[in-house]
Order: sequence, then C-alpha cells, then structure tokens
Amino acid sequence: MKHSELLDRLGGRALFDLASVLLFFEEPRNQVLMQLHRWVRDGRLLSLRRGMYAWPERYRRVALNPAVVANALLSPSYLSGLWAMGWHGLIPEMVTVYTSVSSRGVRRFENALGVFEYRHVKRELFFGYEEVEWEAARVCVALPEKALLDYWHLTSGEWTAERMEAMRFQFVQRVSTARLAEYAVRAASPRLERAAHVWRLWAAEQQEGAVNV
Repeated sequence: MKHSELLDRLGGRALFDLASVLLFFEEPRNQVLMQLHRWVRDGRLLSLRRGMYAWPERYRRVALNPAVVANALLSPSYLSGLWAMGWHGLIPEMVTVYTSVSSRGVRRFENALGVFEYRHVKRELFFGYEEVEWEAARVCVALPEKALLDYWHLTSGEWTAERMEAMRFQFVQRVSTARLAEYAVRAASPRLERAAHVWRLWAAEQQEGAVNV
C-alpha cells in the first residue's frame, strides 16, 4: 500500500477509519497498521483516535470540520453542554473544547484538531438533538433546551437563580420554557424539573428587565 494509492482511494473523505482502508487493500492488518503509523509519524496522516484518521491540510481535498469529527469519534453522540450552549449563543464565551454526550460512556480525545470530551447519559436521556447543516456538512447538535438540561444533569447541586446569574446566560428567548419543562419531565428527575422551573422564572425576569431598559 502506497500513500498515493491511499490518497486516490480515500482522498475524497474528510476522515476515515481502519476498516475502510482494509476494505480497499488486501494486505495483512498488522502490515497496514504499521504503514499508517509511519505516515502519522511522518506527518502524512493525522491520527484522530485509535483506528481513525484524517488528511493533513496539504493533502486535504474536502474541508475538515471539527464538529463533524466530534460526532464521528464516538458514535452515537451529539454535541451538547457548554459547547452547544456557546453555539446557540446562550453563553458569551467561545468554548474551545468540543463537549458531547453519548450513551457509550465517558471518553476524552486530544488530537491536532482539538480536545473532544464525551459525557455519559443513559439511553432514556439520549434525545433532544437535531442534525444541522454547517459548512457543507451535517452535524448533530443538542437543541438549546437539551443543551441546558444535559449540562444541569451532568453538574451536581441545585440550579438556583443565583447560579443561573453566575453563568451569564444570554439570549434566553431562544429557549422554549415549555419544551424545557417537557424535557425535564421526560428525564424523570425532580432536580431537573426544579431547575427548569427556576429557569422559567429567572428567564422571565431577564426578558422583562430587557424590555424595561
């Protein structure tokens, strides 16, 4: 297997896995792995995690979106929590860590494209996301309400009005309080139901204050 052959076969993909390489080249698995390792070491391939690769910029024929990578590194998963809240504009900070939730467990990957963290939720909580078009790619991202709910679920303690204030939430009108309450009930968590109730009251005050100003 030559690097030029791999580029011919898989150069049109933003990322690919070991199984795809083995499908095209009838060579022993260990031999293929050794060759891929050499190309990663030489900078002719990027290793995203064990068994998943992407092309360095000089060989890249299609754009490589880190959000797409986040979905692919651990599947099924969707971007949520702080990253999704930043993407929806609910918090002012730019979140550089790609935070996702998955029903497969806790993981963390660091590669040339960034830091990718995965928090575990049970299958019953794996809902409330949508597939969005972003930079000519499809990305699974939590709805604003589920991004909030996932973050509350995965952080300990009660969510009081003071704690909401400390988060510096903004554009609160982008969150449907009805959907948020519905999701909290679906999660079957009294703590999340209380948090959704606090949000409804707190967000109403924020919007009323903005109108009065």
